[in-house]
Amino acid sequence: MTTTRAPATTAPDQAVPRATRSRAPGWRNPRLLLGLVLVAGSVLVGARLMVAADDTVSVWVVSADQPAGATLTEGDVEARQVRIPDDQTAGAYLPAAQALPSGTLDRAVSEGELLPRSALTDGREKDLVEVPVSLAADDLPATVRQGSVVDVWVAPQLAGGGPAPGEGSGAAVRVLRDVVVVAVPRASGSLAPQATRQVIVGLPSGRDAELGRALGQMSEGRVVIARVG
Repeated sequence: MTTTRAPATTAPDQAVPRATRSRAPGWRNPRLLLGLVLVAGSVLVGARLMVAADDTVSVWVVSADQPAGATLTEGDVEARQVRIPDDQTAGAYLPAAQALPSGTLDRAVSEGELLPRSALTDGREKDLVEVPVSLAADDLPATVRQGSVVDVWVAPQLAGGGPAPGEGSGAAVRVLRDVVVVAVPRASGSLAPQATRQVIVGLPSGRDAELGRALGQMSEGRVVIARVG
């Protein structure tokens, strides 16, 4: 005997739900719009940074204070990228892409200052007669350095010497006025205190007639240097 089964039926409240398909996000999706804004902003900021970088130029900057009359070497300057508004302004400064030109400073420059072309003068414009001056270390002001403007005086000897030449009263005599210090050689590396120092002063070639009298007086008296600028 064969038995047949009736087909199973599903209750109405147990109907199988329809499958849902994923949909591509539309243009009005807030997260998509926010992402586009972030990407556009990043591109814009990057473009601005690239443009700003193109506006910088490399120029020479003074790495330490330098007095008027100093002769700069590449050890006295450093290259630095700076932003300069236009080519005309940039042309007023010495570019680091070129070697530092020879010359002396006609004014003092400070540490960190951009080196202007106008601050350097051709040494040939100021032909100097260089004169070595030896004196006691105590008679040289500590502030005197290359480029300083000084007067050279001769005073009576401290002990065992007569008055300076030409002054019977023993008063000091100014033998050179307004001369530029060309160099102040460094003291020796010895630990012992240095009794004497040498200073090289420069006299314009038109004043070399003063040298004979000045050198004669310096050889017979106590030399003292006074800084005036």
